[in-house]
Amino acid sequence: MMMIVGGALAGLLFGLGLLISGLAHPDKVQSFLDLAGNWDPSLAFVMGGAIAVAIVPFTLAKKDKIQPISGVQLALPKRTDIDKKLLVGSALFGVGWGLAGYCPGPVLVSFGAGIGMAWWFLPAMVVGIWIQRQFFNK
Repeated sequence: MMMIVGGALAGLLFGLGLLISGLAHPDKVQSFLDLAGNWDPSLAFVMGGAIAVAIVPFTLAKKDKIQPISGVQLALPKRTDIDKKLLVGSALFGVGWGLAGYCPGPVLVSFGAGIGMAWWFLPAMVVGIWIQRQFFNK
């Protein structure tokens, strides 16, 4: 039960952060990514703040100095190589984020809040995840 409550609180905090920062609004994201036009640098501060908050626990987790309260073993990535799948996936993610103004976390918050085009983007994202798992996750 504690894991469910903890997960719900973490999700609520994450979602509120996305709403307050503007990451759940595709227009704000697209303004941040529009370096040649009406650039809005405010999301850089949000991302910088997130990195500053996360760097200590991630560093400690990599050194096995901390464990989750739930007792579940952390599954940190072991691979460090850059391959074709990583490059193609990163490019697709970036193009999708730039065109739609959404990535997976913010689209879920936007969907729940009824913001923007999340009602169209979320089903397309789910289909894309399914296709990737069916045909490319081998």
